[in-house]
Amino acid sequence: MTAQSRSMLQTLGWQPFFADQVSPKTQQSTPPVRVMEVRRNALYLRGDGIDDTVPPRADVTVGDWLLLDRDTPAASAVLERKSLIKRRAPGHDRSVQLIAANIDTVFIVTSCNRDFNVARLERYIALAFDAGITPAILLTKSDLVTDAHTYVDAAQAISEQVSVIALNAKSEAPRAALAKWCGAGKTVAFLGSSGVGKSTLTNALAGNDSIETQAVRESDARGRHTTTGRQMHVMPDGCLVLDTPGVRELQLTDAAAGISDVFADLQELTTQCRFNDCKHTVEPGCAIQAALKAGDVDPARLARWRKLMEEEAFNSTSIAQRKTKDKTLGKTINQIQKQNRKRY
Repeated sequence: MTAQSRSMLQTLGWQPFFADQVSPKTQQSTPPVRVMEVRRNALYLRGDGIDDTVPPRADVTVGDWLLLDRDTPAASAVLERKSLIKRRAPGHDRSVQLIAANIDTVFIVTSCNRDFNVARLERYIALAFDAGITPAILLTKSDLVTDAHTYVDAAQAISEQVSVIALNAKSEAPRAALAKWCGAGKTVAFLGSSGVGKSTLTNALAGNDSIETQAVRESDARGRHTTTGRQMHVMPDGCLVLDTPGVRELQLTDAAAGISDVFADLQELTTQCRFNDCKHTVEPGCAIQAALKAGDVDPARLARWRKLMEEEAFNSTSIAQRKTKDKTLGKTINQIQKQNRKRY
């Protein structure tokens, strides 16, 4: 790989983690490309001298690195990911939807109005923690309220491991406030509801208004989808920014570790219960119940923890059962096809 090629890939977020997975010979025959955008009918790819689209794949998402097989794009190998954000897909089939891969920092965006919701922020943070991504909470529209500290304190109380920043997305503040996370070759993502300012923040980092934005209905703080696909933008400073559509439903799956990190204090209490299989309701010797009676645990927070744990367990089990069912069905179909071939 030439220095020019390496420089181009680094602009797209190429790091030693990915380079170590590929031999020079392999790179020549199947060049590395990054998925910059997921469209309804295509994946938009960029690489050294490559600017192309290929058919979409369920196992590939924005931010992924592929080894492009020009003859058979569907056979392009997906490099091991540094991180992966996923959720249970909307609907009744209990499938997993990949949201983004190889993100270094996720900015969880909410606004200082009716959109602010602690339970939703806990979900996003659990998602980031489980994926091994550094999360930060951005509170937009702070200039429109008389006391933004109320929102900052409520957000900061969720986790000591998460930075909380209140700012005006339409000002010059975002570039300076987010600079330490947005270095050259780093990939960051904005996640949050519609109308909270994700596209506005991307424009602020870019220093222009190239991305379309829409005003929120202040009567109910509801926003409309401005961004309709997941797309990465290369900023002037070399940072890659992923702008995503607003998420209406965020169902967690395979995220037990992330939930435990968000509720680390409650998780620690569970280790002090008398019984290993304690349900933390009426069992004798339950440390959770003892802390609740002593006033050391917030009942509302405890209820949110239980809800997330139950939801995660249900979704993970349901998806695992479907995979087993699909695998069994696949084996049955293969057996029938073999029998038919022998018969004829």
